[in-house]
Amino acid sequence: MKTLIIFTLCLLMGAVALSGQSNLPYQKPHEDILKLVNVDLPPSISINYDGTKAILMYRKQFKTLEDLYEKEMRLGGLRINPVTNISSRARYNYDIKIFDPVSKEILDIVGMPDDARISNISWSNAQDKVAFTNTTRNGVELWVIDYNSQKSMQLTADDLNANGGRPYTWLADDSGFIVRRLPEERPDIIDTENAIPTGPVISENMEGQMAQNRTYQDLLRNADDEANFETLMTSELYRVTMSGFSTLWREAGMYTSISPSPDGEYMLIASIKRPFSYIVPYSRFPTDYVIYDKNGRLIKVMAEVPLTEELPKGFMAVREGPRSFSWRDDKPATLTWAVALDGGDPAQEVDYRDEVYELDAPFNGVDKLLCSTQLRYYGMTWGNDDLAIVNEYWWNTRTIRTSFINPSDLSQPPVVFSERNYQDRYNDPGSFVTQRNEFGNNVLDLSDGDRLLLMGDGYSAEGKFPFIDEYDLNTQEKKRLYRASDEDKVESLVKIIDRKAGKVLTRLESSNMFPNYYMRNIKTNTVEPITDFENPYEVIADVHKEVINYKREDGLDLSATLYLPVGYDPSSGEKLPMLMWAYPREYKDKSSAGQVTSSSNDFTYPYYGSPIYWVNRGYIVLDNAAFPIIGEGDDEPNDSFIDQLVSNAKAAIDAVDAMGYVDRSKVAVGGHSYGAFMTANLLSHSDLFAAGIARSGAYNRTLTPFGFQSEERNYWEAPEVYYEMSPFMHAEKMKTPLLLIHGDADNNSGTYPMQSERYFNALKGLGAPVRLVMLPRESHGYAAEESIFHMLWEQDQWLENHLREKSDEQVKENK
Repeated sequence: MKTLIIFTLCLLMGAVALSGQSNLPYQKPHEDILKLVNVDLPPSISINYDGTKAILMYRKQFKTLEDLYEKEMRLGGLRINPVTNISSRARYNYDIKIFDPVSKEILDIVGMPDDARISNISWSNAQDKVAFTNTTRNGVELWVIDYNSQKSMQLTADDLNANGGRPYTWLADDSGFIVRRLPEERPDIIDTENAIPTGPVISENMEGQMAQNRTYQDLLRNADDEANFETLMTSELYRVTMSGFSTLWREAGMYTSISPSPDGEYMLIASIKRPFSYIVPYSRFPTDYVIYDKNGRLIKVMAEVPLTEELPKGFMAVREGPRSFSWRDDKPATLTWAVALDGGDPAQEVDYRDEVYELDAPFNGVDKLLCSTQLRYYGMTWGNDDLAIVNEYWWNTRTIRTSFINPSDLSQPPVVFSERNYQDRYNDPGSFVTQRNEFGNNVLDLSDGDRLLLMGDGYSAEGKFPFIDEYDLNTQEKKRLYRASDEDKVESLVKIIDRKAGKVLTRLESSNMFPNYYMRNIKTNTVEPITDFENPYEVIADVHKEVINYKREDGLDLSATLYLPVGYDPSSGEKLPMLMWAYPREYKDKSSAGQVTSSSNDFTYPYYGSPIYWVNRGYIVLDNAAFPIIGEGDDEPNDSFIDQLVSNAKAAIDAVDAMGYVDRSKVAVGGHSYGAFMTANLLSHSDLFAAGIARSGAYNRTLTPFGFQSEERNYWEAPEVYYEMSPFMHAEKMKTPLLLIHGDADNNSGTYPMQSERYFNALKGLGAPVRLVMLPRESHGYAAEESIFHMLWEQDQWLENHLREKSDEQVKENK
């Protein structure tokens, strides 16, 4: 009976028309917020493998509405601009400059395109050239920068096909590229908006297959969509030299990836084909994996993967047959892949889940078994003929395992190096350090014989202190070579530049020092600056910031980052309104859930969706408040979702209240996506808050019936869980003012704009205080300056109206 009620409510609320709309133009937030959001950010930097060369990439913070309103087609899970043939949601750099890490000199590059829209940036194998694409108003061009001469050159016309990803691949010897080009004979795009259908769209499942898929968006819908998708994805492959000369390399096809062998003699090419699907994205369309030689001659078809609409249930489900194709980094031309031994079904009880195979060029021999894994295969780090590292994991237990194998001798059993809960950051041993080999690929650093290096983040209860360890393969013992010790800064090790000399590229930051790069010498204990980016947020440089630790009522350790308002005197005794921002995360054990990975020395960066802006408006901000949802043993986290959610929130407010800062009758809570879902639930099931802000959330879990977030069970297996967790089903309990914001082109699985629209209708129909703001053409994350400024204005107005100006009598009435 409950199921019938749920679906009846869904239908009724979908039929209720919105009312009370206001035609409000885009607004800008208060000047105190605008001065933080409307800033020029420093460029991003890309440093080559040995730290001798770098480029600076300049990008505007936001797109414009004009950008969002360029032509867009949503097909097969992609969003495509059919005029320019690149993602309609692409973010562009407007300039690239050369940066000398030694002299710190910034140099202009001669010949860069005018009004550049730069993307798909990559270094050559020799690291002396940089390729990029430039998107004109008509299409995509390929350009290349010669680092040493500081000059750029256009190699192709604006006829590349970047639909589905980067449209070029470097040849292994840097002599040129294989590019995807628009075919000369290309059908016109069908106008699906105005086309009159020739019949209904019919889907069926007459053989009873089970296809329990997530609620994917932007899928194909009809035959016209299929035709347009094929037109937009079809390319011819050309070989383009460094002088811009091009020759046809392969005929037209729907190519999705091109991977050259390390020696450049072969290419592994993936291409999709019909039949297409209306229920899964293009990544699960039929795909051929084929090896060609460097001249484009077919060598071997490695796999013809059929349409994958049905998979076994569970996050560890995979398709049957060969998958995860990749070249061995330490060999000239050896291809590897994995095959499931459990039929891809995690519910099957087997001794081994996967097998990993390899095949050497010229690919006419017998597949060689490399290893079998007890968990799901997760990739390989290659060393040499005698040593490789195999990674495997199992989501249900949060287990990750790292083992050494001898790829030349299957009789030698794997030696387990590490097996742990991958959410346990305190006991992460780090990652093995790699170095570039003769093919330009990263392989295990074996330059010191049997002693490998490990580099890790170094999270602990005391803070983040990255480390470098030496690991002896023979004795299986570790020796610590370096551990960060600066308690006033946060360090992030990037890569080892010169093992013998002790040179390490690293990044340092503090709460008011913008992240900058340095060359650290762990042998001489010296640090040399490389970049000197200035802090664009000086107005909040001195704001009080600390990571606070507290306990949930069941004794679980929690933490959050506390910001006190600009100019606030903690000793004054004044109690202020507070904005709490959070995002729930699921765990299988309390120990991992209670770990702290934030630092008061992390740079204070108010990105577009951040709550930090409100420290400049007189609010306490409690950011990144820990909201763990735990299910140990056979218990699933969501079985007690609401109770744990409320307990987390109460513990956070109690902690700040105990410090004497907060007026607990004037606390707002907010979040984005699953954080929005959290917000609506907290307002429905507690009286802790005076207002809420929920952005781009999902509120009715019956609309995502085959799982959501970390929930594997479908609705019919756990109807009570879906019901209890859905704020929509408890709309009658909502008495607290709620601001709903959603992009009307949200492309995230599960967070259809309809979720906010129908939740608003339910709340309005039941008399709850609610406001719905739909941002035109915005997806799950917001991009246009106009949208972001208006979002901040809405949030600021909401907080001012419901926290700042609320009288004590109104507060009591609301409770």
